[in-house]
Amino acid sequence: MSSNTWNVDASHSSLQFSVRHMVISKVRGAFRSFRGAFELDERDAALSNVDVVIDAASVDTAEPRRDEHLRSSDFLDVGTYPELRYRSRAIERRGDRYQIHGDLTIHGVTRPVTLEAEFQGRGQDPWGGERAAFSAKTSVNREDFGLTWNQLLEAGGVLVGTKIDIDIEVQAIRAVQADPARAGASAAA
Repeated sequence: MSSNTWNVDASHSSLQFSVRHMVISKVRGAFRSFRGAFELDERDAALSNVDVVIDAASVDTAEPRRDEHLRSSDFLDVGTYPELRYRSRAIERRGDRYQIHGDLTIHGVTRPVTLEAEFQGRGQDPWGGERAAFSAKTSVNREDFGLTWNQLLEAGGVLVGTKIDIDIEVQAIRAVQADPARAGASAAA
């Protein structure tokens, strides 16, 4: 593992989304369980990459019946598709901002999605680790991923909007690179 590898600290990160409900308001939710890592080459962003896996069953909109519906075959079908995944294909850097071009897989369907990301800072934690933070946003059309369930409203429109706004806050910890000389000495002991 190289020293430019960063592991997502899920306890200090969030993957949130919002979608229109009944045309007039937004419902907000989050995925509570995810893991990931990224390689960050600060001299050449093109050599960087991101890989994040999300537990589909961890969807949480603060309404248990709605969450069960989202987990059902009408939407995420978590029994068949237990994970959502995002893998970068290319990363472009512009100062503290990044465009992360990648593939998002939801419900077994993979589509290209670009994240607009911004570096938020870096620092040492109280335990001697190095941390870095990023924010990212994007929007996707849920129907592009086969999530087409809906209900027509008597007054016009549909119950669930198709556009999903995604808002991500990531804090990551730099992976510690093993010292090859120490590893060899330990193995010999």
